[in-house]
Amino acid sequence: MSTATVQITTKDTKDTKLRLRWISFVSIVPCVSIAVIQLIGPTFLLAAAAPFAAEQTWTGQISDSACGAKHEEAAEGAGKMPDPECTKACVRGGSKYVLVVGGKQVIQIANQDNKDLVNYAGQTVKVIGEMKGNAITVSKIESGS
Repeated sequence: MSTATVQITTKDTKDTKLRLRWISFVSIVPCVSIAVIQLIGPTFLLAAAAPFAAEQTWTGQISDSACGAKHEEAAEGAGKMPDPECTKACVRGGSKYVLVVGGKQVIQIANQDNKDLVNYAGQTVKVIGEMKGNAITVSKIESGS
């Protein structure tokens, strides 16, 4: 935690001092700073949090955590299912939806209850949302190119 203190002396009769401290919690919560203003004498607190990470856009395929980037034959000799059917079957079996970017990178999806996931299962899409930790919280899914 880093702290910087600035003292400003006002020109009133009581010569009140104002201390301003910026405390960054980078190791705890990225992109959040809190400003603390403290008057010597009567004390008050003002906290303002900077906005969290802005929405981003990823292009990739909605897949499932069991298959990831590669859907394969479900059973020997049964043939390979189309990606949408395979993804839906794996999710019914307990897998989670994921986004596969660039054919290799598998990114978890935090809000598995997003109604568009089943509609776009196995398809190439544009996902709009925020990366929180190692998972995307999806706000919108659009048909990909």
